[in-house]
Amino acid sequence: MRVFGVTGWKNAGKTGLMERLVAEFTGRGVSVSTLKHAHHSFDVDPPGKDSRRHREAGARQAMLSSSNRWALMTELRGAQEPTLADLLARLDPVDLVLIEGWKRDRHPKVEAWRAETGHRLIAPGDPTIRAVAAKGDPGPLDRPLLDLDDTGAIADFIAAEVGL
Repeated sequence: MRVFGVTGWKNAGKTGLMERLVAEFTGRGVSVSTLKHAHHSFDVDPPGKDSRRHREAGARQAMLSSSNRWALMTELRGAQEPTLADLLARLDPVDLVLIEGWKRDRHPKVEAWRAETGHRLIAPGDPTIRAVAAKGDPGPLDRPLLDLDDTGAIADFIAAEVGL
């Protein structure tokens, strides 16, 4: 599987870019999966639902299934968070996996950056960031600068980078 990431600081536009890239690539006939890193406790299972009750009772894994989708939830119960490589190995094969987050991992990435957030660029000193997709002027760069709103150009860049 080809892997490419979208990284950046909070409110840089990562999730919006991911959403647009998934739509762009699937529109081109590319099969896509995504991985999103959460920096806080999250739960996709609402309180009171049967599967939530199973997990709260101590189940290590709870699987939900319907005619539309299935989901597997795993409780770490104090165990180490799986690595990105471990999580990628659990995905079904697709043409492209887009990863949101995981700034410090070594996969290739595009950095989403917006001047209005006031955050510094991550790209300087990080060779895994192959391009910056910006809204505003990030200043001089030693790698390609893309318009954060030009999803097609960003998708073209990623496709060229991963050989799609």
